[in-house]
Amino acid sequence: MHSPCVARCGLNEEDFCMGCFRHIDEIVIWSSASDEQKQQILDTLAARKQQFLGETNNQTLSRAKWLDAEKRLKR
Repeated sequence: MHSPCVARCGLNEEDFCMGCFRHIDEIVIWSSASDEQKQQILDTLAARKQQFLGETNNQTLSRAKWLDAEKRLKR
């Protein structure tokens, strides 16, 4: 299953990417997620896109943010 990434990464204040509309946690786990988990994530994206319409990228998806999310998800 292909990633919904559109290579326009930028996080809003709640750590949702304004390019693909995934939460940073969903981005981090994508490569290890099952097809069912990936489909569940994909199923939420259209609604999120509408929810975040007009918001802009406030911060970049930095390596530090990625590592923080990985650490949090391994607990």
